[in-house]
Amino acid sequence: MPAELGIISGVIGGLVVGAARGSTLQVSGPAAGLAALVSETVAEVGVAMLGVIVLFAGLLQIILGLVRLGRMFQAISVAVVQGMLAGIGVPLMFSQAYPMADAKAPGTALENMAGIPALLAGILTDPQAMIATLLGVVTIVLSFVWKKVPGPVGKIPAALVAVGIGIVVAALPGVDVKTLQVGNLLASVSVPGPEQFAGLADGAIITAILTFTVIASAESLFTAAAVDRMHSGPRTRYNTELIAQGAGNTVAGILGALPITAVVARSSANVQAGAKTRLSRTLHGLWLLAFALLLPQVLALIPISVLAGVLVHSGWKLFGPAEFPKMWRQDKGEFAVMTLTTLVIVVTALLEGVLIGLAAGIVLAALRMSQTAIRQHVEDDTAKVVMAGNATFLRLPKVIEALEAAAASGKPRIRLDLTGVTHLDHACRNQVEEFTAQQRGLGLRVELLMPGEAKPAGGRAAAPPAGEAQAPLPKRPVTAMAEEPWGEPMGEPVPPSPWPTADAEWFYLDTRPLPDDQRSSPVG
Repeated sequence: MPAELGIISGVIGGLVVGAARGSTLQVSGPAAGLAALVSETVAEVGVAMLGVIVLFAGLLQIILGLVRLGRMFQAISVAVVQGMLAGIGVPLMFSQAYPMADAKAPGTALENMAGIPALLAGILTDPQAMIATLLGVVTIVLSFVWKKVPGPVGKIPAALVAVGIGIVVAALPGVDVKTLQVGNLLASVSVPGPEQFAGLADGAIITAILTFTVIASAESLFTAAAVDRMHSGPRTRYNTELIAQGAGNTVAGILGALPITAVVARSSANVQAGAKTRLSRTLHGLWLLAFALLLPQVLALIPISVLAGVLVHSGWKLFGPAEFPKMWRQDKGEFAVMTLTTLVIVVTALLEGVLIGLAAGIVLAALRMSQTAIRQHVEDDTAKVVMAGNATFLRLPKVIEALEAAAASGKPRIRLDLTGVTHLDHACRNQVEEFTAQQRGLGLRVELLMPGEAKPAGGRAAAPPAGEAQAPLPKRPVTAMAEEPWGEPMGEPVPPSPWPTADAEWFYLDTRPLPDDQRSSPVG
C-alpha cells in the first residue's frame, strides 16, 4: 500500500475524528492492528475495493454509536487494560529497533524478537547503520532525561529536540542515513466508482465490512479506556467517539484511504508531550497535512531512526515494567489476567489478546463471586454442615464433598444450615434437596434450613422437624434485641421461635468460617 494513503488517513484522523468531543487526547489514524486485515482484504478483493469497505464500515460505526452501543466497551478490567498497553508496548519496541538501525523488520513480534542478535551483528559491521542507531539511542535518552532540564529549554518537547539533532547530523558530510520520503498526496486519492459499489453484492465484501467494523470499533474504544488511564482530564464519551471514528472512516473510504482507528502509540506520545485539550489531536492532523503538502522537503530531512527512537521510548512507557510487580502485590489473580493479556497480544494480535484477557477476567470474577465457605463437624449424634457465601455450580464439587462427608459420618442426624448463603443457584439447590430426600429415604433425620428462612431468638434456628408445618409467628411486641452468643447485637429485633423450645435451644450454627488451623477435618 502507498505510504501516502497512511498520511491521508492520519490527516483525517486528526481533522475529522479529532474535532469531535468523544475523546480528549486520543489520536486516531492508520494502525498496525489493522495492517494484517488490510493486507488480507486487498489480497482477496483487490485494492480498488478497499475504499468501499472502509466507507460502509464507517457508516456502520456511526449507527452503532447512535444506538448507544459504545458504552459497553467501558466494562473492561483494569488488568486487561494494563495488559493491553504492555502487549502493545513490547512489540512496538522490537519492531522499531530495526528502522532505528535503517533496517527492515522481519515481520511478526516473535520474528522481530528472534532477529535482534542478527540486527546487532549488522550494526557493528555497517558504519551508517551505527550512526543511525546512535541517533535513535540519543533520542531515547533525551526522551527520558530532557524533562529534568531546568528553565524554558526544558519545556521544549524532547522529540522535537531529537529531530533537530537528527537533521543536523544527517546533513553532515559522509553521513548517509535514511530519511522520510513523502510523495504526492492528491495523486494517491482514489474515489470509489459505480464498479466498486456494485461489488457490495459479493458476500466476501459484506464479510470484510463487518470485520472491519468490529475490529476498528473494538480497538478504538479499548484504546480509549487505556488512554483515559494515562491522564486526569475529561473521560471519553464512548458513543460520541464511536460516531467520530465512523465519520473518519466514512471520509477515508470516500478518498480510498486506509481504515482509521485509535492508535495507542500516538495517543501515548500525545499525553507524554503534555497535551491537555482536544486541540492536540486536531493539530496532529493539521501538522501532517501542512508538512505533507507544503513542506515535504522538510520531512525529507528527518532521519527515520530518530522517529523510531521516539516510538521505542513510547513502547517502553506503554510496557510499564513496574506495573507487573505492583499488580502482583495488589492482586495475584488480576496479575495473571494482565500477564496473559500481554503474552497473547505479543504472540497473536491486539484484538485476540484483549478478548482472551476479557474472558479470563470474567472467569476470575465468576470464581470469586462463587466463593463458598463450608464448615462441617460432628457434635454428639449429629453431623453438621454450615454454608455461607455464594453457592453456585462452580462450587458444586465442594458442596457435594461436604454432603457426602456428612452422610459418611454414620450419625443418625444431619443438620444443613444454609442461612448464611447469599445466593444459591439452581444446581446447588437441586443437589441439596436431592441429598436431603435421599438421606431421609434411608431413615436419617435431616434438618434443612434454607436461605431466607426465619431465625429464632438466641441464635440461628434449625428447620422444624420433617412432617411438621411451620406455625405463624406470634404477633406480640418485641422488647429485646437478639444477641449472637459472642455478645454482639445482631442489629434488628428477632421474634421468638414458634417451634418447641427444645428444638430452638439445642441447635446453633455459626456461619463464620474458621481459621485454617481450627478447621475441622471432613467427617467420615
